[in-house]
Amino acid sequence: MQSRRSVILFIAAFALVFTSLTLTAPLFAASKENVLHRFSSDGKDGVYPSAGLIFDAAGNLYGTTPHGGPSDLGTVYQLSPGANGTWTETVLHSFSGNDGLYPDASLIFDAAGNLYGTTYGGGAHNAGAVFQLSPRANGTWTENVLYSFGTKAGDGGGPMASLIFDAAGNLYGTSLGGQYGKGNVFELSPGAGGTWTETVLYSFNGKDGQDPKGSLVFDAAGNLYGTTYSGGGFSVGAVFQLSPGAGGKWTEKVSHRFTGRDGGFPYAGLILDGSGNLYGTTLAGGAYDFGTVFQLTPGAHGTWTEKVVHSFNHNSHDGVVPYAGLIFDKAGNLFGTTFEGGTSGTACSTGFGCGTVFELKPGAKGKWTEKVLYSFVFGKDGLQPFAGVIFDAGGNLYGTTQVGGSGCGSQQHCGTVFEITP
Repeated sequence: MQSRRSVILFIAAFALVFTSLTLTAPLFAASKENVLHRFSSDGKDGVYPSAGLIFDAAGNLYGTTPHGGPSDLGTVYQLSPGANGTWTETVLHSFSGNDGLYPDASLIFDAAGNLYGTTYGGGAHNAGAVFQLSPRANGTWTENVLYSFGTKAGDGGGPMASLIFDAAGNLYGTSLGGQYGKGNVFELSPGAGGTWTETVLYSFNGKDGQDPKGSLVFDAAGNLYGTTYSGGGFSVGAVFQLSPGAGGKWTEKVSHRFTGRDGGFPYAGLILDGSGNLYGTTLAGGAYDFGTVFQLTPGAHGTWTEKVVHSFNHNSHDGVVPYAGLIFDKAGNLFGTTFEGGTSGTACSTGFGCGTVFELKPGAKGKWTEKVLYSFVFGKDGLQPFAGVIFDAGGNLYGTTQVGGSGCGSQQHCGTVFEITP
């Protein structure tokens, strides 16, 4: 399989190709960034974090790195807050290959405090795995592989996104490959003795989408929504809906096919607001071909109307190439990250800036205003955030940068965990 890092470099080069840029510069806020952890050059605590974070009830943060650990095959780590704003990192698990390798996605908790995630490769058949980490009384964690892809024909492999639960405790996710080689949506159901059974809910054929790389989301009626990175008719991606039916069968419907002008290559999953509107990002396309934030509004007879909420535009300030998904605050504002862009003149790989954290505020007549909360620079604050951000109870934002920090000597390429204080 093509490595995720090579995909990143290819798409960044594709998206950063356009032309004279004249959009009015967005407003900057006086947000403060604090680096909670810099991954070290020896790689023992993990390197190149490409996944986002989650909190537990005690305020500890959890995440994954696709590399690092004793075998350089990835880690699961915990960051615990201490006195005077310090944080202590603990590696909960280092992957060895048979139990998975290259965990790219964020983690989720169940009600009992177990962690669940996916690995892009490894497992019994070297096609990726779904794993569980369970805490023990002595503070250590036990890993259990729930499913290894490649176990049966058509089950796909290379899962790149996080999982979600339904109310019955079943897990849902996306994978590449599958019956037609275009990707799957799958379900894992728990059974007796700790066993889990995988069911492919849908296999994409290309016309209806191809290569789902993002996570899924449920609506109140039990329908699943997600994105495909490519395919869908114009070959630049689609938004799809899966609806449950009799006998455990699911029906797929393409809710939107991207054309390029309205966005292209959606890498992340979607979120829903209280009115049933869907929101997401595309890493290319839009008015300037630097990516978009989009909204899909449901209409009559199952139709959806797409609106571009924001087209990213490198104008020495705005971010570009948003790989990550979005989150809402209580006021209905959207927050996310861009892999590049922001303050111009910083010494990043393309010269377009080192990435941003941004906010979008809804206004009158359906207009949204973008505000760049923080622009990364090439240095100790990290650079190129691949994943999105999360909130704490105080309204502070937390995330990861895939590279940057001071832990890798002059190259500064190991990654960070950061906090943004509004």
